[in-house]
Amino acid sequence: MLSTMAGHFHLNTPLLESVSMSQRVGTTVYLKMENCQPSGSFKVRGIGRLCQQLATQSGGVVCASGGNAGMAAAYVARKMGIPAVIVVPSSSPPLVFQRLQNQGATVKIVGKVWDDANAEALRLADTEGLTYVPPFDHPLLWQGHATMISEVAASLGPSVKPGAVVVSVGGGGLLCGIAQGLKDVGWTDVPIVALETVGADCFNAAIKAGTIVTLDDITSEAKCLGAKTVCPKAFEYSQCNELTIISKLVTDQQALHAIEMFLDEERVLVEMACGAALAAVYSGLIHGLQDEGRLPTQLGPLLVIVCGGSSINMKQLTELKHKLRA
Repeated sequence: MLSTMAGHFHLNTPLLESVSMSQRVGTTVYLKMENCQPSGSFKVRGIGRLCQQLATQSGGVVCASGGNAGMAAAYVARKMGIPAVIVVPSSSPPLVFQRLQNQGATVKIVGKVWDDANAEALRLADTEGLTYVPPFDHPLLWQGHATMISEVAASLGPSVKPGAVVVSVGGGGLLCGIAQGLKDVGWTDVPIVALETVGADCFNAAIKAGTIVTLDDITSEAKCLGAKTVCPKAFEYSQCNELTIISKLVTDQQALHAIEMFLDEERVLVEMACGAALAAVYSGLIHGLQDEGRLPTQLGPLLVIVCGGSSINMKQLTELKHKLRA
């Protein structure tokens, strides 16, 4: 049920059991279907919360986004009756531009990657008096995203706890929300398996370097994972002993295979960024972590966050197949 009365713009999304994925992993797999959100992804949770707290008296909002954050900001702004300017990099699929315009947003195309678009969004916030909506790096966003874990806890009941949570990482906002959510419900002993694609791996690169790094470029086709620098809070979580975060990489080909399998088996089309998390199951990565002793052999239910996607359709899927299998 969508509740704007209680200050929410998001849905309490379905928690579905996947029989086919469960058979693959050897434990029950639950899917948190954030692709069912009205904006197409989990982003509306945090962005709805932030806009309600910071943008109610605003002349409008501005957000830099390759897709999902922009869609969430545009949706929330339309519901609030305020203007939205969404700055997108040229690497975003054309269908994103159309969907943003359908939400009533003004769309500006600036630069090649998100970081370029973000510089313009910050300039517009400064010069046009708009409220800047960060796509992943703000405590209000993390508080909003954390609500999905409390929903999962309520759905599973007090006697069931996940064996691990599988999640895609871009700039780190969803990871921070999951971490906060696990703390909120007392599940700090549940490991997080954090997935990125090769070429959009700022979190994994930071962990390897022991410090936050900035990638030279985004070479992955998972454009919605395309931040060149992870947010400091996500890196901080990776370094603390309070939570266990296992950072792993998959290839674009593995992410593509995952979204094709998910479409066949679950009848749902998601984008490459989401395919990174799904690939943990379809590529055998979870079994690999069990073999390495990083996850228990007798693993409790696996919670997979189906984070979204507003930036995929059948035409885009066909183009990805041609490009990645050429």
